[in-house]
Amino acid sequence: MTVLGGGTVAVAAVVATVDVASAGQVSPTATAPKADHAVFVQGNGLAGNIIHVFRRGDDGKLTAAGEYATGGRGGDQVDAPTDSLASQGSLVYDRRSGRLLAVNAGSGTLTSFAVHGQKLTDRQTVSARGQFPAGIAVSGDLAYVLNAGGAGSVQGYRITSKGLKPLSGSNRSLGLKNGSVPLFSSSPGQVAFTPDGRNLVVTTKSANTIEVFPVGRDGRPAAKPVVTRSAGMVPFAVTFDKAGRMLVAEAAKSTVTTYRVRQNGALDIAQKPLPNGQDTLCWLERAGDFFYGGNTGNSTVTGYRMDPHGRLALTNEAGIATAPSGTSQGVIDIAVAEDRFVYVQNATSGTVDGFSVGRNGALTKVTTVTGLPAFAESGMEGIAAV
Repeated sequence: MTVLGGGTVAVAAVVATVDVASAGQVSPTATAPKADHAVFVQGNGLAGNIIHVFRRGDDGKLTAAGEYATGGRGGDQVDAPTDSLASQGSLVYDRRSGRLLAVNAGSGTLTSFAVHGQKLTDRQTVSARGQFPAGIAVSGDLAYVLNAGGAGSVQGYRITSKGLKPLSGSNRSLGLKNGSVPLFSSSPGQVAFTPDGRNLVVTTKSANTIEVFPVGRDGRPAAKPVVTRSAGMVPFAVTFDKAGRMLVAEAAKSTVTTYRVRQNGALDIAQKPLPNGQDTLCWLERAGDFFYGGNTGNSTVTGYRMDPHGRLALTNEAGIATAPSGTSQGVIDIAVAEDRFVYVQNATSGTVDGFSVGRNGALTKVTTVTGLPAFAESGMEGIAAV
């Protein structure tokens, strides 16, 4: 199945396994280092993954504040046209522990840093215990990595004061049929926790399923997921509204479906697929009362709003929240800071745009960062904002 248009890049990567022991679990009352007005961008370089750090001003503008090697290598999925990891959530900032978590797809590892303002310290690397890690989900002191290569899997960790500690007995197969470096259209799109932390959700693109693992009190998923056929074709990104309803972006026809997630992992459709009139919606993030989706096929950003009755609608008839730009091509991942600013990665241009959120959901550009790794053999993917 062809999901996105563009050039074809086939890259073979060797997945290495690294295990670094860690201890010292963070308690809920522990004092953890914190980020302060920062945006983090993952370079995802094949020779070495680098986190680019930017200071975020009160006006949303970004200034460079440093670069930090993860100690692992980035990756590029087979035939990926603009988005090397083909996933949402490959770089995550955890407020509770004050740690930044990154995937090293080409090394089969995860890296965590302690965040002090705009400085990253205490680097720790662990095995992803699977092939081609592409996404991370966090709930409380639990983190789960989504491994996209081979059969695909999820693997759990405890977030500790020194990084990630593997959770024994938590690895679950997704039953996919990929190579060690997956085809971008058949790799899973995202792993995400429901807001209550009771379920772990995985989207699978070419299988057109949403797989939900109920999570036990010990942090381990059920042996098998509850599998639901996606209401729209090619489910990719996942986010949640204030009431806990799940919104799923579907790439094939640029639609969003809203679901209610039962405690047992079953899904009920709350609203049928809503089209946005754009091309290849893959990314979707919430900003307060609004949601913003990245349409990589025509490099636009769509705005949505959920009304008090739980009905999702576009913020305008055109389905475009901000005017497209010639220097903002290859729209991919999105991050939100304090519900006031939205940051968008542009893979083809090698830029990040920052926008302020208006009362009606319109986006006004306030900053553009240039010179980031543009898509070629690989490209940047993964962004987090605080």
